[in-house]
Parts: sequence; structure tokens; C-alpha cells
Amino acid sequence: MSVCGSPAATARLDVAKSGLDFARTASDCATGAGGPNGWRRMVTAVPTNATVDAFAEGRSEMKLSRRHFQHLAAGAAALPIAARRAGAQAWPSRPVRWLVGYAPGGGNDIVARLMGQWFSDRLGQPFVIENRPGAATNMATEAVVHAAPDGYTLLLVGQPNAINATLYDTLSFNFIRDIAPVAGLMTVPNVMVIHPSFPAKTVLEFIAYAKAEPGKVNMASAGNGSAAHLAGELFKSLTGISMVHVPYRGQAPALADLLGGQVQVLFATSPASIEYVRTGKLRALAVTTATRAEALPDLPTVGEFVPGYEASAWYGIGAPQKTPAEIIERLNREANAGLADARLKVRLADLGGTLIPGSPADFGKVIADETEKWGKVIRAANIKL
Repeated sequence: MSVCGSPAATARLDVAKSGLDFARTASDCATGAGGPNGWRRMVTAVPTNATVDAFAEGRSEMKLSRRHFQHLAAGAAALPIAARRAGAQAWPSRPVRWLVGYAPGGGNDIVARLMGQWFSDRLGQPFVIENRPGAATNMATEAVVHAAPDGYTLLLVGQPNAINATLYDTLSFNFIRDIAPVAGLMTVPNVMVIHPSFPAKTVLEFIAYAKAEPGKVNMASAGNGSAAHLAGELFKSLTGISMVHVPYRGQAPALADLLGGQVQVLFATSPASIEYVRTGKLRALAVTTATRAEALPDLPTVGEFVPGYEASAWYGIGAPQKTPAEIIERLNREANAGLADARLKVRLADLGGTLIPGSPADFGKVIADETEKWGKVIRAANIKL
């Protein structure tokens, strides 16, 4: 018989008659002896002869009233909630892993390391940057989706996450549903860069050349479906020009071929291309953000010539869904404090970006809007992997 699962008003144990399994105390019922079916699990005990004799003679019995049982059950059910609250209040008590879906050294990795050091200094625990490249950031995202929602595993969220929601048909997760937005960090412009030998010095001259020579402009990208690819596809759709897409396995080889003149144009990230622009090895025509970049103030935006064009890279912080609100709110406060810090602002500005402080809800809106926007571009261009 199972005392823990019995709905009867009185649970009576008669060892002399059953001589088998029984829950020895009410606390055994309350704790459930562990496991998902703990409420119905019986704790096996071997009664002594004295105990059997006592019960057999009717000299002792145990009664557990419904009210007492319900009180114990309610208390036990509240234990996980209390434990989560206590854990949230003590957070962080050990190192925090921050997964980055890229190899070390890129702009995204630099942003995470700068902010990770800030968090470490402020919160007193190491924030360990764990680079996990693969499948256009999907490997890192999936790892965080399935991590414990305790605040000790974070994700560097970015534009690829919004793109992948439509680009990949067989993801094992739903990004918007399974990742909780924590804080936006910064937007970073892509820069429309060309080889210095290309016969155009402005966006309008580039468009005119591409229209006069259809199919002769090779557009490099970091891969099919990458942010650079979609920035170029958006440019094509709004200008009506034709360019041949040349995908590479990453931005570095794409930049190398652009520097060598094998391709003509690339919508490159600002951190990766800004030094080539400053040294004259590449010619920048415009930035892809809605406003001019602080790091390149003399460079116009594409939108000044192509109404409606905007294609920013952006970075932020995500956590597994169901991460305690107290932890998300604390991370958000510390992130916003970092974005307001004079020294950190200068270091982030060197990457050519614009800071985007705000609430978790603000960052959640960025993710939702970007997912919808790039979904439309992918479907219109019929981009497939």
C-alpha cells in the first residue's frame, strides 16, 4: 500500500498484515525520496519482530490526517521555489559561462570579453568566455537553450540568431521562445567596402556601374545566409541591381579576396574592416546603419542614397528561458552600468558601434523586429542552405 499517494482521510499501516513496504515517517512522504515520482514512491523497510508483534497485537498504529498530509505536501512543493529564490539571491557564487558562437578574435568575441571583464569586476566571479563556433551560431545557442536556467550559462545574442530563425528549417529550438532577452549591448554597422581599383567612389556611382554592367559585380560574403549576404540581398532588392554572390567560409577569407581584387564588394563588419579603410587598402562607400557611425563620421549611410535601407549587426545577452527574473534584472542593471562607464564606452566605441542600453523588454523587441525583417528578405530572395 502507498501512504504517500493515498487519498483517504486516514492512512493506516498494518505491518503485521502486510509485512511489506511502507513510508516510515511523514517526512518521507514530503520529500518523496527523490525522483519525479517521489510522491507515490514507497520507502522499503524491514520491520523487526517487536514491531510486527506490536502492530499485530493492535497496540500501535499510525494515523496521518488529510489536513496534516496536505500541509506537508504544500511545504514540500514550495521547497524548489524557495531554493530558486535563495539561489537567485546568492548569484553569482561561482564562475559564469558566456557562450559565443564564433571563433576568438572577431568583433563579437571582443565585445563579449570586454563586457565579461566588466561583469567579473562588478559581481566578484569570473565570466568565462567560451567560444563555440559552428552552424552559424546554432551550436552555441542550442547549448544555452538546454542549459540549466540558473544564471550560470549565458549566450552572446546577435543578428545571426534572428536570421537563423527563418533560414534553418530543422532547428531543435525556437529562439524567441527558448532564450530570454537580458540586455542589448551595441549595434555595429556593416561597411560597404570595395577594392580601390573599382570605378566608383560613391554609392550612386556603384549602382550606376552595376546597372550598366549586370552580372559583372561579384559580391563576397561570409557564407550563404550570413549577415553580409543578407545585407547585400537587401541592397539588391532596393536598388534593382544584379550582383553575383560569392560565399566564403567566414569573413576573413572574403576580406582576403577583396583585398586581392578577386571580388569587388563586401558588406563587412566594422571591426574587421575599419583598419583597412583607414589605411587606404579598401575604399568605404557607406555604412549600413540608419545613422552615421561615430568611428567613421565622414562616411554616409547607404540609406542616404537608398531609402529604407538599414542592416546593422548587433550584440546582446541572452539566457535560458525560465532563468530567475532577479538574475536577469541584475545582469541588465550591470550591463547598463557598463555601457554608461566612460572607460568602457571608449573601448566599445573603438569597434565602430553604437551602444543600446535598455530593459530586457527593449532588447526582446529588437530580437523580434529583426527576426521579422530578415525573414522577409530570406523568403523574397528564396535563400536556401
